[in-house]
Amino acid sequence: MNQLDFAGRHAVVTGGATGLGFGIAQRLVASGGSVTLWDRDEAAANQAAQSLGDKAFALKVDVSQQPSVAKAVAATLAHASRIDALVNSAGITGPNVKLWDYPVDDWRQVMDVNINGVFLCCREVIGQMRKQGYGRIVNIASVAGKDGNPNASAYSASKAAVIGITKSLGKELADTGIRVNCVTPAAVKTAIFDQMTPEHIAFMLSKIPMGRFGTVEEVAAMVGWLCTEDCSFSTGAVFDLSGGRSTY
Repeated sequence: MNQLDFAGRHAVVTGGATGLGFGIAQRLVASGGSVTLWDRDEAAANQAAQSLGDKAFALKVDVSQQPSVAKAVAATLAHASRIDALVNSAGITGPNVKLWDYPVDDWRQVMDVNINGVFLCCREVIGQMRKQGYGRIVNIASVAGKDGNPNASAYSASKAAVIGITKSLGKELADTGIRVNCVTPAAVKTAIFDQMTPEHIAFMLSKIPMGRFGTVEEVAAMVGWLCTEDCSFSTGAVFDLSGGRSTY
């Protein structure tokens, strides 16, 4: 594993109890930093933090609710004093059905978590980053936000919105010490696959020229670098992790 320099820095990782979020938190701790895991599953977040050692903390947070996010920012600052990086990893897939059959409540839930959650977390954390004069924000989007996956309209639309908010916010903060970027992975085999049909999983694999899914460690490596000071001239950018799938 290549060494990244995150020494003395503190990151918030949403959805940090499992999957990509946990893998990213592992990489940041291994790189010398500390993390606070924000997750709506309090027990899983506490267990994950415990496994990472004394450099990890856990908070129960619903990223779709502004009061919950604001409270979490205050609680994080109470024990860490700084938030140097924010990784917006919390996300859900929603059902795999045609748009005309898509349940309205499920559509709203996907949007609430996947894009409204990114908006709220950025909105509440940026004040501290501006006060510090420094910060790194990394949003986990998806290649589905570029290509649009069939039978995943809400997920695809929400991830396209994540790309858009990244570009907009990156420009708004370009004259500060805060950098805002996103990554667009193709499918990475994590617990989120449990929310998908076998047919949809097979479709995603068929689109990847490398013929395999990405790994959590591969995503964590790129996100980890985007959280460091070395990422200094990239902002509002989209970094692919698609195994050759992306064409732009």
